Amino acid sequence: MKTVYLDYHSAKPTDPRVVEAMLPYFTEHFGNPSSLHHVGDVATEALEESRRAIARFINADPDEIVFTSGATESNNMALIGYAMRNKRKGNHIIISEVEHISIINIAKYLMAQGFEVSRVPVDQYGRVRISKLERRIRDDTILISIGYANNEIGTIQPVEEIGKLAAEHGIAFHTDAVAAEGLVDIDVRRDGINLMSLSSNDVYGPKGLGVLYMQKRYRVNPIIIGGGQERGLRSGSENVAAIVGMRAAVEIMQEEMPSEVQRLRSYRDRLIREVLETVPDSHLNGHPTERLASNAHFRFDGIEGESLLLSFKDAGIAVSTGSACTSKTLEPSHTLIATGLIHEEAHGSLQLTTGRFTEDEDIDRVLEVLPGIVARLRELSPLYQVRTR
Repeated sequence: MKTVYLDYHSAKPTDPRVVEAMLPYFTEHFGNPSSLHHVGDVATEALEESRRAIARFINADPDEIVFTSGATESNNMALIGYAMRNKRKGNHIIISEVEHISIINIAKYLMAQGFEVSRVPVDQYGRVRISKLERRIRDDTILISIGYANNEIGTIQPVEEIGKLAAEHGIAFHTDAVAAEGLVDIDVRRDGINLMSLSSNDVYGPKGLGVLYMQKRYRVNPIIIGGGQERGLRSGSENVAAIVGMRAAVEIMQEEMPSEVQRLRSYRDRLIREVLETVPDSHLNGHPTERLASNAHFRFDGIEGESLLLSFKDAGIAVSTGSACTSKTLEPSHTLIATGLIHEEAHGSLQLTTGRFTEDEDIDRVLEVLPGIVARLRELSPLYQVRTR
């Protein structure tokens, strides 16, 4: 049985063209960029050309790009590094109620270090209201961190408005843009972004590599100390092969994104339309229009998400209920709870995310089996039977 993969938000395959670009840097061009000989020079040139390519991708300058081991490290560097560097200016940070778990846990760490963190509530679609964000700004606020788009329900935030508000108050604005990269045209100048986290894998590059964009006039304390690579901000020998891979990935993405987004949007819209039409008591989570082209997120009355996942697994279909980073807990999604759902509603969620290698027959297969899976699980659900009597 062919596996249908519709869990692209949790992991993406590395594009074969990216792998091909990386291969020479494992064996032929294996040098360390810190070495002062020809082999090191080749690695240095690859490193800096990759920095330039990634800067072009987001309309930044090359010296505003810092390579990390992934988006989680970039988030740590942005929040902890910026907070520690600027604690004399203030100790107040603002995040939203629907941030990625890495941001939430970093915020908890900063609170233990004496910082104060305010959380902005969201509307029923998971979108931050600018008026509520503005009311939480204080004289000692130094940083606002709100994700570009939600990695579970796909809602896109009003990033440009947030950037404008932060600039008006002289506050640094950080966004975790992992869920949005490759699906949304990100322009750090237009959007007023001062710090931004990116992931290589989310543009079909290799895992284990990320980027922190940091606008020139902003400074952070390093959180990894060592030999002083990446201008002293991120010590450790650069992973040149992976960096070259990310360069290839963003160059492919820049060329193909318009057509790819259009194709993914057609899959998304078909899933939303047909699931809501064919499955009774089904609901769409997230914003109906301001959402990622790849994301269709549902909830079904009277069903637990874990049962849905196991049933899809038996059918050879890989899906999820939400963020892979919180999947080991039995707690309902904090994002869905923040949108106003009760626990029973939040537990019955299903996330379908498409990607570069999704095909028409994958969508056909999901729509073929989903109504039957839901009907069978509801027959076994005492909660749904009581509800429908």
